[in-house]
Amino acid sequence: LCLLPATNDYEKALSYQYLEWKQKFTGSIGNKANQTGHLMPFLFWLQNPMNFDGAVVLAPMVRVSTHPMRLLALRYGATYVYTEEIIDYKLLTTTRIENKKLGTIDYVCDDGSIVFRTSPEEKDKVILQLGTADSTRALVAAQKVQDDVAAIDVNMGCPKQYSIKGGMGAALLRTPEKIKAILTELVQSLRVPVTCKIRILSTMEETLSVVRLIESTGVAAIAVHGRTREERPRDANHNDVIRAIAQAVKIPILANGGSRDTIRLHEDIEFFRQATGASGVMIARAAMWNPAIFAPPPPDAPPPSDMRLVCEYLELAVKYDHNIIGTKQCIQRMFSEKTSWPEYVKTGSVETMAELW
Repeated sequence: LCLLPATNDYEKALSYQYLEWKQKFTGSIGNKANQTGHLMPFLFWLQNPMNFDGAVVLAPMVRVSTHPMRLLALRYGATYVYTEEIIDYKLLTTTRIENKKLGTIDYVCDDGSIVFRTSPEEKDKVILQLGTADSTRALVAAQKVQDDVAAIDVNMGCPKQYSIKGGMGAALLRTPEKIKAILTELVQSLRVPVTCKIRILSTMEETLSVVRLIESTGVAAIAVHGRTREERPRDANHNDVIRAIAQAVKIPILANGGSRDTIRLHEDIEFFRQATGASGVMIARAAMWNPAIFAPPPPDAPPPSDMRLVCEYLELAVKYDHNIIGTKQCIQRMFSEKTSWPEYVKTGSVETMAELW
């Protein structure tokens, strides 16, 4: 691996991960008892690294990136799918249950509510996004679920107040010591890869400084939303900043933030990737509106209609017993640009929503 020149982003990532492993292994000689325990998990996932070269990924979205939507995105060709953000405190209160009736793994609270449900179809594709502001708590929570996911992602991009007030999400971008502590602890201790999702900062210098710090911890990839914490979807995505980031680091970068400006059709995905110079693309709202966007349209048939996609989503929600409130919220978001449609009106109650199916 280290003898041949890298020819694409995947090989570059492998080479970087190998060099990181080698460097850590060399440094462990003087302190085997301490360092080897950290190396073995890293070496475990290095044998099966993730491939973000040309990846198209479902973004983490609250009340949207739940089990049925993740499966629907995979059905239409998503490379990987992120969960909605799950707070470490919440995950730590759950019990892991094998649901033989549904064929799922459920993480369930004492009150019976399900915090995370997954199934074999997404075993090697699902990335759990963790909301955290503490390295110790993050590690315990991540270790709890690592055998049921492909990777763990740390949310460093959410601008919402509920996340910021807890020191999580985009608040972490102002605390580099926490970034380093959390990511280093996870990378050194987990048996699965670690990624993180960030927003850009107010200056290029600040942004590149944080990105290089993140890279130094040994994460497998960084997803970059090309807007600052203060900017909103109506503001233009800073594709030039994502490009600068991709050029500044050796690990894969996933470009995010193009749903409003660029990505409306499948062919727009590659255009956005090239515009940002990224390894792959993370899609949020464009995938929420059209989960089939991951797949090229069939050559001899029209693309699936909105109603067909809603029906497919409902079938998965029923099959895997997704809670009715979560189902309603997701469908309403799928129709969020079509609120005048009679189909949207039917999402107002369970009875009328059933008529959609």
